[in-house]
Amino acid sequence: MRPVLGTDEIARLEDIIEKEGTSRAELLELAGEFVAGIVWDMHPSRVLVVNGFGNNGGDGWVAADILQQKGVQVDVVSPVEPDEIPSALARHVARRTAGRDVTVHVGPSRDELIELAREADVVIDGILGTGFHGSLRAPFSIWIPALNESGSRIVSIDVPSGLDSQTGHVVEACVRADVTATMLAPKIGLYSGDGPEYGGELICGELYDDIDEVIGDVDHAAEIVEAVDLVDYFTELPSNVNKYSRGSVLVVAGSAMYPGAAMMAAKAAARAGSGYVTVAAPDACANLIRMALPSVPVIGIPSDSRGCFGAAARSVICEIAEKYDCVLCGPGMTTASGCMKVVTGLLEQDVPLILDADALNCLSRASIDGVDTNPDLYRRESALILTPHYRELSRLVDCDDIADMGAAIDAAQRIVWAAGSDNLVVVAKGPSTAIVGVESVYVPMSGPASLATAGSGDVLAGILAGTVAASHGNVDDWGLLTSYAVAIHSYTGYAAAEAMGSRSVIATDLVDLVGSAMQLVEDEAYREVRQAAEKGE
Repeated sequence: MRPVLGTDEIARLEDIIEKEGTSRAELLELAGEFVAGIVWDMHPSRVLVVNGFGNNGGDGWVAADILQQKGVQVDVVSPVEPDEIPSALARHVARRTAGRDVTVHVGPSRDELIELAREADVVIDGILGTGFHGSLRAPFSIWIPALNESGSRIVSIDVPSGLDSQTGHVVEACVRADVTATMLAPKIGLYSGDGPEYGGELICGELYDDIDEVIGDVDHAAEIVEAVDLVDYFTELPSNVNKYSRGSVLVVAGSAMYPGAAMMAAKAAARAGSGYVTVAAPDACANLIRMALPSVPVIGIPSDSRGCFGAAARSVICEIAEKYDCVLCGPGMTTASGCMKVVTGLLEQDVPLILDADALNCLSRASIDGVDTNPDLYRRESALILTPHYRELSRLVDCDDIADMGAAIDAAQRIVWAAGSDNLVVVAKGPSTAIVGVESVYVPMSGPASLATAGSGDVLAGILAGTVAASHGNVDDWGLLTSYAVAIHSYTGYAAAEAMGSRSVIATDLVDLVGSAMQLVEDEAYREVRQAAEKGE
């Protein structure tokens, strides 16, 4: 796993490295060398380096110097003369580079910058760094759109200029990078908000030889989960397996209005490896689900006049639930009063439980000032996995709309820290999903935009249920197990987009690709194992 840091943590890490004997000046030189290496591998004959006032621009000046010495024709754009750069470190390297054979362009117009960018094979973006937030000022408010308009290949230093490295927000404009060369550790803003859209391929330069020894001295915003971290979940079925030993799932879901949610969740649970899946649905829609899922038993539960779980549903479902390895509750259920009682009743059962969709909304309604103010409501002995998207998470903690992954992590931590249970996990779903436990925050591989379709969350919930059931509770790290399920869901998105086209994917496409996605995750993991072995790691 790779650590992801916030901007404050990066600053503290630089302080620690400096105390260990590597100065910021040395780090700047190493960063510039790293960027130059990435660009050199692109085999350019001409490079444009666009720099700002700070040390991010200093990295760019160093890269320009190195590339020029390698025989590349280099043009450097600066907002001021090298002698006028306010950062002492950046000013020093700018003066040195300007004394070489690079061509320096001070304050070019928009049209001049576009022309320079189009003449270059690669553009290095060293305009703004991790300290940027808020609105752009001239000339950068002009330069950034101009670089995007040029259509050139762009390598951004640390973060694309215009991106808030903490929140991932873009207020006005942001460089659309093909590659982002981020230093020491990835920044959380690259995975949050608009970050995934603008960052391109992320390549991390550790710079400091002993980075693994010191990075643990600062808080990590999250850990990136790579496929190789999931190899423990790739197990062959034993020859003496039966449908029960493969794990059983009870899906408590559906209503007369939303029967399809129960169908997709149940089928996804079976595809994810559960040998026995049962649906408990209001009797108003039970027959419809039976016809759609002939291999899945469906239990009709007393319903109310609107086709939702009725007043008698709680006792019936809770009696059934204790027979299963995992219970998934919520998809398409609504928040009728009978549904509220079902959710609170299941929270009292001693069985791994996943609350999704309307079950989360029921949980929110059961608490006045946010669930974190009433942790006894959801504190339990058995595992509990909550799967809110940002709006549902906002309701759970009774706060304003959550708009980025950093804010989602903060909100999820309020929930898990209030309960203090190491078997409680919040899956904060967004463009990049964060899996938050008491002691860890994991960011598994993100899926494509094709997953942004109605019912996609029901499929994820089913994959989670099938994965949890197959584990039979023998889990050392619930967050990592959950990361495996989220990775499978992400890969279904890629597989479906390839087969259907990214604009045409619907949730039912994802279900039948779960098996293929599991194989893709496994293949990627063993590819990473081979690469590490070749590097001698």
